[in-house]
Amino acid sequence: MKTGSKRMTALREAALKLGTAPLPVPEAVKALKGLDAGLPANIKRSKFDHSVEIAVRLGVDPKQADQIVRGSIVLPHGIGKSKRVLVFCQGNNVEVAKGAGADFVGGKDLADQIKGGWLDFDVAIATPDMMGVVGPLGKVLGPRGLMPSPRAGTVTNDLSTAVKEYKAGKVEFRVDAAGIVHCVVGKLSFGEQQLAENVEAMLKHLIALKPNTSKGVYVRSVYLTATMMPSIAISA
Repeated sequence: MKTGSKRMTALREAALKLGTAPLPVPEAVKALKGLDAGLPANIKRSKFDHSVEIAVRLGVDPKQADQIVRGSIVLPHGIGKSKRVLVFCQGNNVEVAKGAGADFVGGKDLADQIKGGWLDFDVAIATPDMMGVVGPLGKVLGPRGLMPSPRAGTVTNDLSTAVKEYKAGKVEFRVDAAGIVHCVVGKLSFGEQQLAENVEAMLKHLIALKPNTSKGVYVRSVYLTATMMPSIAISA
């Protein structure tokens, strides 16, 4: 049996001991961190810092345009990763974007690189006057969730704010076809309070986005997990 499978087996066994009852956010965070910390000495621990994510099943029908839940949020403690930000702009906005910390700034030159297969960035932001250049990139950027969008705040004239927020760890989310929102909320190395506050902020934000046309129970289930680890149910 491979070391990786031994580790996962041990983690699953530890998770089963917690039972199936959903836990309050602080207890769920403590339990998740405890799974990795409590591994037997003969099992190697991962050498990387696991990303922590929540999966929230919502009582919406994603096939209905007025029930698509999507948005973005700057979590209280960030996500433990500085994103590579690309900005499409021109004129005076070039210096504004660079001053805010953008990693790549340009116009048609960047568009041509992307058409050629270059995608070495995490977020793309554009000013409205650049959408003529950015629009044709939809087939490349859209499927990867990188297409600038006014609704997500990535098509804006306020480049300074947008760039700084994404460099600080702003995250975007969108309900999938199964009615589930997946969102990174930090790293396993975060303190329990930091992770709990990030999770609670995300849940509060999602609840505030409840569509008026959504009927019945809105938050159906919430699970907290980390890379290559079992999930822990949260009482919403």
